[in-house]
Amino acid sequence: MLFIHGGGEGAYEEDRKLAANLGDKLGAAYDVWCPEMPDEESPEAWKARISKELAAMDGEVILVGHSLGALFLLKYLSEQEVEKSVTGLFLVATPYVGTGGWEVEEHVLPEDFASKLPGGIPIFLYHSRDDEVVPFAHLALYEAKLPEVNVREFDGRGHQFDDDLSEVARDIQKIIKEDHHA
Repeated sequence: MLFIHGGGEGAYEEDRKLAANLGDKLGAAYDVWCPEMPDEESPEAWKARISKELAAMDGEVILVGHSLGALFLLKYLSEQEVEKSVTGLFLVATPYVGTGGWEVEEHVLPEDFASKLPGGIPIFLYHSRDDEVVPFAHLALYEAKLPEVNVREFDGRGHQFDDDLSEVARDIQKIIKEDHHA
């Protein structure tokens, strides 16, 4: 499982707690890898690092992103041919960059990004109403673009989800179970 952390000063250290919590909740059967990403001012460097990490993965590929990391995973999957089969995409506190969301030109998602995502991947979005970094309204922007998305709304969890990704772990386990019984 590849966990892509968010951006900003200290984000890697903060998000390593989320990745560790996810690993604890999932148990020893899951390997949660959270590499330190390059400077977020360079989306191309993130793209190259995600490619490198995906190429090194064996078995089922589960992608988890937090904040800017979640946005970069969406950008990556909508812009690149992914050789590996992705079992699920789990995005926590994802900023929407584009019309109605943040206007950051180098990170903008194309209007038709949803149609460019690989088909058949279950996508889950998690967002807390009291997120102090990414406005809760960004969740609705994704819902409008991704009609098949699974949405999980929370109260009182903030941007870092109180370092607890129990719900993400449950969804991952459910997807894996369904995938193995399909």
